[in-house]
Formats: sequence, C-alpha cells, structure tokens
Amino acid sequence: MGKFNLSKVDPSYIGNFKSRSDAEQATEDLKKVMYDLLYLMFAHDKHSLLIILHGIDTSGKDGAVRHIFSSANPQGMRVYSFKQPTPEELRHDFIWRCHMNTPACGLAAIFNRSYYEEVTTVKVHPEYLKAQRMPDRILNHKDFFERRYDRINDFEKLLTERGTVVLKLFLHISKDEQKRRLKDRLQDNKKNWKFSEADIVERKFWNKYMKAYEKMLQKTDSDHAAWHVIPSNNKWYRNYLISKLTVDALSRLDMSFPKNKRKVSSIR
Repeated sequence: MGKFNLSKVDPSYIGNFKSRSDAEQATEDLKKVMYDLLYLMFAHDKHSLLIILHGIDTSGKDGAVRHIFSSANPQGMRVYSFKQPTPEELRHDFIWRCHMNTPACGLAAIFNRSYYEEVTTVKVHPEYLKAQRMPDRILNHKDFFERRYDRINDFEKLLTERGTVVLKLFLHISKDEQKRRLKDRLQDNKKNWKFSEADIVERKFWNKYMKAYEKMLQKTDSDHAAWHVIPSNNKWYRNYLISKLTVDALSRLDMSFPKNKRKVSSIR
C-alpha cells in the first residue's frame, strides 16, 4: 500500500445498499455461510483464522467481536482483549503476549487490540516505552518504529506460512461519530459503564492517532496479510463488510471434510 490518507475514506460509506434492512438480511445470509466454513475449517484441521481488530476508542471493536462470535461455534472461537500490558508482558518482546494466543490449526481467534498498539498508541505516547526495559541503543534508534513494522510483517508471514489466515480490519469512524458515541455512553444508563474519562483525554490526540494509523496501514499492508479499512459509522454496514470479508477469505482455502478410513461395524 502506498501513502494512505484516512480523511479520503468516507466512514459513512454503505456500498450499494438502499436500506439498512437489506444489509442486515445480507449479513444474516453471510453469517450462516461463515458458520459452515468455520465448522469445515475445524474439521479439516490444517488452517486457522486470526482476525485482528484495530481502531480508535468507540470505533466498534467490542460490537464487531460480538457479531463475529455469534457466527461461530464457541468451541472453535477464542477472543482475546489486549489491555495495558502486565509487568510480566513488559519484560518480553512486544509481540510475545499475542503470539501465545494465536489460533492452533482448526481454530479461529479474534484479537481485540493487538501488537498494533505498539506502533500506534505508543507512537502517540512514547513515554509508555519507558516501562518496556529496553536498552538505550534500541529505544533511541532512529529507525525504532521502522524496525517494529518489519518485525510485525515477519511475524505475520510466519503465521501465514503455517496455514493461518490473517484478516486485519481497521474500523474507521469520523470524529463527529466518536463524539456522538461518547455522549451516548454518558446519557444511557445501560451504556454508562463503558464510559471512561481516558476516552475524553485521548480524543485530544485525534490527529496524531490518524497519522499513526495511516503509517501503520502503509507499512504493514502486505500480500500475505492485507489491511481492510471498514467504514464503521453505520454498525450494520460494518457487520456486513466484516462478514463478507471473512467468508471470502475462508472460501479461498482448499478445505474438505476428512474421510473416515476405519471400518465401522454395523450399529444395532
């Protein structure tokens, strides 16, 4: 991917849909196909699926998780939400805690945030890097983030060469939509628990986050693990597009149900 400008991507884009109900019906149809494909992947037992969700606060990562998870057998799907690193995690490389939770063959996993925080959030807040106990020669290297982009690309190449489909989804909302969602969390008692003062603080860094995201998209978009920017102002279109991309990715795999070669005696 060349130079990328998120301001040129309309977060309210809804494709060719004429109505929300049409999109929701299409999504329901896709969810049934997704369920069958994930079941087939589980039985085939040679591929796995890793869905990485990234986006600014309130972009809809939790909602996307609920949508994807509802389309799969819980036995074959795991969800990992990577919050602030623990002291133990900070003593390892920045990919370590995520690598441990990548899906085994046959399974699917969703990363709600991931190692991509290490080239976005810490780029906006470089003071966070002090807790990672790195030698000064590494921390102060002029190509510090360039090296991290390279390590991410190498890591995702490693996963795909094992048979993992890496589906990376950037949930894109407008600043006005974020404001509306934050207000909604404050005013709705059922959503108030989701509100955090930190969200208001981070909103002040909107432009810095957009630049960090654009650089991330540019540097870590690859043939083996491409980024997909999801217009997410409308949750129903977000859900449709995520379903469509997941079905398309799984449909490209050469999978089949294994044949039972054992002789089975008659059942009486």
